[in-house]
Amino acid sequence: MSRCTQPGCAGTIDEGYCDLCGHAESPPPLPSSQPSSLPSRPDPGSGPETRPAGRPTGGTGRSRTGVPDTVADLPAVPERDPADAVLDDPQVPEDKRFCANPACEKEVGRSRDGRPGLTEGFCPHCRTRFSFTPKLREGDLVGGQYRVLGCLAHGGLGWIYLASDENLDGRWVVLKGLLNSMNAEALAAAEAERKFLTTVDHPNIVKIFNFQRSSGLGYIVMEYLGGQSLHDLRLQGPLSLRETLVYGREILQALAYLHESDLVYCDLKPANVIRVGRRLKLIDLGAVQQLGSPVGSSWVTPGYHAPELRDRPQSVAADLYTVGRTLAVLAVPGFSPWQGGGPAPLPADCGHPSFTRLLRRATAPDPADRFQSAWEMEEQLLGVLREISALEAGVPYPALSRFFGPERAAVGAALSQDPHEVFGPLDPVAVATALPAPQVDPSDPGAGALVGLAGRDGRELVEQLAKLPPTPETRLTRARLLAEEGAAEAVTELDELSRDLPGDWRVTWYRAVLALTTAHHDEAVALFDACLSELPGELAPKLALGLALECAGRPAASWYDLVWRTDRSFVSAAFGLARAGRMDVLDEVPASSVYRTAAQVALAASAVRRPDVAALGPDELTRAAGRLAAQTNLDTRRRDLLTAEILQGALTWLESNPPPKLGELSGAPFTEVGLRRRLETIFRRLALAAGSREERHALVDRANTVRPRTWL
Repeated sequence: MSRCTQPGCAGTIDEGYCDLCGHAESPPPLPSSQPSSLPSRPDPGSGPETRPAGRPTGGTGRSRTGVPDTVADLPAVPERDPADAVLDDPQVPEDKRFCANPACEKEVGRSRDGRPGLTEGFCPHCRTRFSFTPKLREGDLVGGQYRVLGCLAHGGLGWIYLASDENLDGRWVVLKGLLNSMNAEALAAAEAERKFLTTVDHPNIVKIFNFQRSSGLGYIVMEYLGGQSLHDLRLQGPLSLRETLVYGREILQALAYLHESDLVYCDLKPANVIRVGRRLKLIDLGAVQQLGSPVGSSWVTPGYHAPELRDRPQSVAADLYTVGRTLAVLAVPGFSPWQGGGPAPLPADCGHPSFTRLLRRATAPDPADRFQSAWEMEEQLLGVLREISALEAGVPYPALSRFFGPERAAVGAALSQDPHEVFGPLDPVAVATALPAPQVDPSDPGAGALVGLAGRDGRELVEQLAKLPPTPETRLTRARLLAEEGAAEAVTELDELSRDLPGDWRVTWYRAVLALTTAHHDEAVALFDACLSELPGELAPKLALGLALECAGRPAASWYDLVWRTDRSFVSAAFGLARAGRMDVLDEVPASSVYRTAAQVALAASAVRRPDVAALGPDELTRAAGRLAAQTNLDTRRRDLLTAEILQGALTWLESNPPPKLGELSGAPFTEVGLRRRLETIFRRLALAAGSREERHALVDRANTVRPRTWL
């Protein structure tokens, strides 16, 4: 092993990847070619891809730092001894007997008139042959090489057997039947078609060694894995969201490998995924097909398969549908994929808002609304994993986004002009211009010119853009600037972009920005919500949704909390929580942030900008004064005004309480006389620097009002 080379990471490289941050030892090479029906796997550093469907594409996930977990970090599960895994009496319960014909799938082999159901026969509905009896017995030799020990389980393609490879010192292997194995011609065709499975080589996919025949039946020979299936683990109770997403990540990496080879897995479900050692493996390749195989030729499991497969061939989107359903089964208490004779809908709440949106997009009824690649889904899954890990561990898990830039400013951080309020209401225009901006696609012909733009304001930049050749990115940038201005021509620009870039989420984003700047706050909420459903693992849409909700006068704290727990660079979320009553969060604004001073000033002001100042204790007042004194970069006038607020709050407190025996506040004795003298000094100093005669007279009057009463 070697040490990870990523800055600040103490992990080690294990099997090519860091066991702490997940970064590759060296960047993995891009595939030399991609199936024409699939989007290319993008460079992790690139911006959002501009393509007709407008879908964002994902990176590998490993290129993003701060990955919180891998399967190796999860609690170990015991491995089963192969001999203990063999069934003593292999039988298929009657309630599990169904016709294997995908067009039928009706009950077969059931008891009738007191007689037990047949284990072999023909489906009374479609006449398809069925058999639920093992075809191999203990001691049978398959292919002159594989000695059968017994049955392990029964699957959709028949019995699965444990055997030892007598040519390789008794290595344990598994034998699994081929589709259409009852027909000799179909068997030969199926065997030839699946020879490519021996070339599949991925750490998350079971290894196929060989194909053999016995008594006219065909079998796939694959490695034996002695772990537990996710189905077995789920029987012990729902898995945690973090564990579920860690499994989902490795499943998606396996599917991405198959998809890049123009293959689809077709039959993902918890029973087909095994925890073994430090890995997760897909164990059943019997239903794997080439993309574009004929409709109805794939094996699927009711409740997991995509709804369009009755009249469309298997696709990448259909594979990802099964991932969504599998994750739901693992993590959502009480969820069964098949209920009442049909597929069960996802619950309204799947345990976490981002996880729920991830599942809903993966299982959208229309394939075009789903994730379009496994890498894309993994990237969003990683974002959700970071949120959940931050929630559980109590520490943030920040990561750079490939879709959004950083927050441009923290909104709602300024103190209110009202001395009885800490913060004023949000300015929607300020919100629109402070939100993270969508990244520019560097492959766009106009990307270089956009980097060189320089202007004092949005209008000047719009005029410069008018001189550039129209490309998707120059047009989108112009739409953003017009939307941030609330310009009337933004509507026309966005309508044209909707026509030319159908489904591009950035058009929806800029419509939401325009709705903010034109005071259509409820519309902005709906549009930002749509963007979040498209990008459930991104934090920028969550922050935008929270700010839009607050502008609309609706609760927003839950979204601020989710963002702030995950990434402390989104300081607007901290101030949003403070406006919702959680002032203590401002102490978490990092010392490196330019908004640390604003956060500390707000905390100091909050001590006295409250209706129950008299209920304060001297410790709280002293702490507020100390916060203010520690801010070395405050200008003198602002410091004096805020100090005066604290001193006047202390005077209010003294009206109902005796002075502390010992102590000072802002350099003055904590007595009525001491505080009044300090206040008088501050107001007279402010009067000397006043910008107008009226302000000077007002400050002098305040100084005269607060000065201690004397006989002189």
